[in-house]
Amino acid sequence: MAKPFSELRERLLRAGVAPRHVRRYLNELTDHLADLKAEEERAGYSPADAESVALIRLGGTDELAKAMIEQHQFQSWCVRAPWAMFGIAPVFLLAGAYFIACFILWSGWKIFLPGNDTPFVRIEGFAILYFGVGWWLYFGAPVLVGWGIGVVAIRQRFRTAWPFFGLILITWIGCIAQVRVRRPIVPGGAGQVRMGVTFSHSFESSLLYGLWILSLMVTPFLFWRLEEGTLLSNLVASMHWSKKLKR
Repeated sequence: MAKPFSELRERLLRAGVAPRHVRRYLNELTDHLADLKAEEERAGYSPADAESVALIRLGGTDELAKAMIEQHQFQSWCVRAPWAMFGIAPVFLLAGAYFIACFILWSGWKIFLPGNDTPFVRIEGFAILYFGVGWWLYFGAPVLVGWGIGVVAIRQRFRTAWPFFGLILITWIGCIAQVRVRRPIVPGGAGQVRMGVTFSHSFESSLLYGLWILSLMVTPFLFWRLEEGTLLSNLVASMHWSKKLKR
């Protein structure tokens, strides 16, 4: 991405334009700027002067941003339907992860522990790795989904409460979700594994577990805010020095 369009990129993202459309727009502007610069160089300008004239011909940041923001079809779904992107979609993703975790537990029960009334017994060998994948997926799914919410919000520079609503919702589901198994009805048959909810945990344990999940979820946000602060400081400093040079 060309350096002159850094401010334009941030403005478009904060205005709700989808990142893929921002990327395509800036690539087109970069190519157009290169063509204009080549024309000015052929007209006798030096490379630095040619770029300055080409930028003037291309248009200011306000004009270029307005031309894109006014086209509402380029807005991201985070802006069009934040309730779906940060509410419904994460729940479906979490449900899918829980389904895979339950399938791993059920299939491992059938493969490695045939005839056992429960899969929650002492295991050895490859079964440890197989069941371990499901275990990590079950406990890590809320965090992974929370990271997904964070990545989407960061890419879109989303600053409303919707991402935090999604994080709280996923945290709450992660606290009450519980795997339940039912022993085989007939000897040697297959048992049942399903997800359920439980409110039997103590308030203190549920609160601590929820805070643990939430603290892991917000890690991308913290790194982003730190990086954003650094980038903002650099941008302000560069603008300040550019004004001094013009004087």
